[in-house]
Amino acid sequence: MGKELLLEIGTEEIPAAFLPKALKDLEEIARRELAENRIPHGHVRTMGTPRRLFLAVDDVAEQQEDQLIEKLGPAVRVAFDAQGNPSRAALGFAAGQGVDVTQLERATTEKGEYVCARKKILGETTEGLLPAILTKVIVEIPFRKSMRWSDLEIRFARPIHWILALYGGRVLPLTIGNIASGNESRGHRFMSPESFPVSDLSDYLSKIRSHFVIVDPAERRTIIREETQKAAAAVGGRALPSEELLETVTFLTEYPTVVCGTFDREYLKLPQEVLITTMISHQKYFPVVDENGALLPHFLTINNTLARDPSVVQRGNERVIRARLSDARFFFEEDRKIPLEQRVEGLRKVVFHTLLGTSHEKVMRFRKLAGWIAGRIETSADRTEFSAHVDEAALLAKADLDTQMVGEFAELQGIMGREYALLEGRDPVVARAIYEHYLPTGAGGGLPESDEGAVVSLADKTDTICGFFGVGLIPTGTADPYALRRQALGIINIILSRRYGLDLNELIDESLSILGPLLKRPAVETKTAVLEFFRGRFENQLISQGHPYDVVDAVLATGVQNLVTAEDKIRAMEAFKSHPDFQPLAIAFKRVVNIIRGFDKGAVDPGLFTGDEERNLHDAFLKIRETVFDRISRGDYAGGLTELALMRKPVDAFFETVLVMAEDDQIRMNRLSLLEEISTLFHDVADFSRIVTEN
Repeated sequence: MGKELLLEIGTEEIPAAFLPKALKDLEEIARRELAENRIPHGHVRTMGTPRRLFLAVDDVAEQQEDQLIEKLGPAVRVAFDAQGNPSRAALGFAAGQGVDVTQLERATTEKGEYVCARKKILGETTEGLLPAILTKVIVEIPFRKSMRWSDLEIRFARPIHWILALYGGRVLPLTIGNIASGNESRGHRFMSPESFPVSDLSDYLSKIRSHFVIVDPAERRTIIREETQKAAAAVGGRALPSEELLETVTFLTEYPTVVCGTFDREYLKLPQEVLITTMISHQKYFPVVDENGALLPHFLTINNTLARDPSVVQRGNERVIRARLSDARFFFEEDRKIPLEQRVEGLRKVVFHTLLGTSHEKVMRFRKLAGWIAGRIETSADRTEFSAHVDEAALLAKADLDTQMVGEFAELQGIMGREYALLEGRDPVVARAIYEHYLPTGAGGGLPESDEGAVVSLADKTDTICGFFGVGLIPTGTADPYALRRQALGIINIILSRRYGLDLNELIDESLSILGPLLKRPAVETKTAVLEFFRGRFENQLISQGHPYDVVDAVLATGVQNLVTAEDKIRAMEAFKSHPDFQPLAIAFKRVVNIIRGFDKGAVDPGLFTGDEERNLHDAFLKIRETVFDRISRGDYAGGLTELALMRKPVDAFFETVLVMAEDDQIRMNRLSLLEEISTLFHDVADFSRIVTEN
């Protein structure tokens, strides 16, 4: 049995957003260092609050594992002469390894037999190694931002105030900056700030709780979830769930308590999103809703202390929310005095980017592009009405950027545009599209549910990507300041979800044409870069979804112009891989591609065939060609692949008996042309030469 290892790093308050990753990194680094130092151990556990990162490792071995090192020396034939006497090479190698030449052993390798020195290095005591290991663990925890304090060289998320380091109950001596380790922890900063000694994990967990610290984030999360629901139920509602807010307040507190507050019902006349944003994003309050999801005039705040008089805390928070909601109501009422269409003119004063003009100019660009897209997609709506709705939504899409409400609450862009449009009496379809054009707002986020919203979203995002690529502002491996990758994925997922048969070539051409004189790079060069950018995002997404990388590569090699078609082909190819003829067919196709590489296609002349295998292959090709083309044109890629499988036997027979590279020029060219035709037929589905085969 080993001993228990405890480490606590006590700090000033670490930002809540840093903590989940820091605890994960702490565990991973500790596991890695123990493994690299050959120290066996049991369960590893990390916990933490804003003021502490805690690590506990069970059953840590008291001794490093021994290590057997083998060093190869010269070949045996070089190390010893015919009589078995050691040569100077053997003597030198032995001396260099610190062993007697008689201790050299022999090792057989792929290159022959060599002498070797095998040395056993005895493990050191764990207690002697741990101070250096823990020092490395602490200083290597990566943070989004770190800081230095005083005149120390050490960097950490926040200044370190104490270090608890115990192994088997004994203090491990280490120093970080000007802080030496000990056996003491500290309680809650306000309710129990004094230090207390710790002997083991059980003692730590008992005492830390009695000093008003719930060190386990999972327990704090449970407490907050349960107590908010109890408090909400007491006023006839339920806490509006927000996992993001729950995560934040979990790591903002050490001893969470819930206080319920109230605000004036008059504020419920504001759009619900305004109230929710004010409470969640700005105040870290949980809104309270009724059974139908409608907001109630209550909120729940998570306090980090056990208040002597909760009513004092309640009144303080009520004053804060009252002021915030009063500001919001003022902005709302002032914004409504100017209609959205008039605010579009205000966008002339808003710079989108110095190289791409104002937000007004951007709106005019993607408004035009949205009209072009609207004319090229299938929709169940009346075509004239649909185009008019798209045009109106595109025109007003960014108008709320000129409002005071969005100026104060940036998260409400699109939402306020929708609300103001509805209050102006505009068609709900247009109002919805104004909101939806921002979607998706993040990875895995919701997509537009209307064609109008989808079209405006595609136009806006395409203009952004083509614009930035066109002026040379392209994402790098580490930087994507304009979130172009996210916007490209948004375009891809909108097109796939709504199965739009848009041609990316044409879409990019149209966008670049509209950008016109703003482009700093040639349009052809920009288009190539944008298409490759989309291909990369699409490929990464497909592989992350579990599609075989070789199938994805094979299909995308034939083009990414139509994303829906490409996805359908990948699914069909994936299913076809289980077909018994798939592997042989792929192998044969690779052979075809290798033979015709660099060959300029000519017409096939059946009169030049010299054997049945050539005729049979050509006949088989002619027999299935129209069927394959028909099925592929109808999107039946599975059916097309099934037909292609019929080519396996005639292709195999051809290669078994026919010499493609015949001496006669005409015959050779005719055979190459035949293979080129067959290759083209396969290539309409995928480049089979990119499929990984068994041989």
